[in-house]
Amino acid sequence: MISTRLVKLIETNWEEIARRLIRSIRENPETQAVAARPEAETKEWCREILENLSYLLLAKKDQETYRRFQLLGRMRFEENIPLHEAVLRMQLLKAKILGFVHEEAISMTVIQVYAQEELEHRIGRFFDALIYHLVRGYESASERASRVA
Repeated sequence: MISTRLVKLIETNWEEIARRLIRSIRENPETQAVAARPEAETKEWCREILENLSYLLLAKKDQETYRRFQLLGRMRFEENIPLHEAVLRMQLLKAKILGFVHEEAISMTVIQVYAQEELEHRIGRFFDALIYHLVRGYESASERASRVA
């Protein structure tokens, strides 16, 4: 039982979550290469994930979804973003989503608390898969570049 109310709240407030992420990236000394990228790029990346969160969390993950995540990893390699920064950006986004959910989840019933916990669990699994496929794509691009060089 996932909280559709909270998922819809995340989807409709994606810009606020994106702003929080961008601020966090700018303030974090571990994300210098990511922080140097245009804010609009990070905002669009957030929009793509957050506006489609209900689909991404609930739909059966197909090969096309995983290919998109691997493509994201290849793009980060080609942009010379260090892998640890690409992964950290994913972790920061996850933290911003969960922080937003906690702020919005005030005075809930026991059932709503359970639904929130289920949502947090699914978000955790989703980001684990996202990071895994991002790393696979990044490594694939790195190996290809090494063979060419």
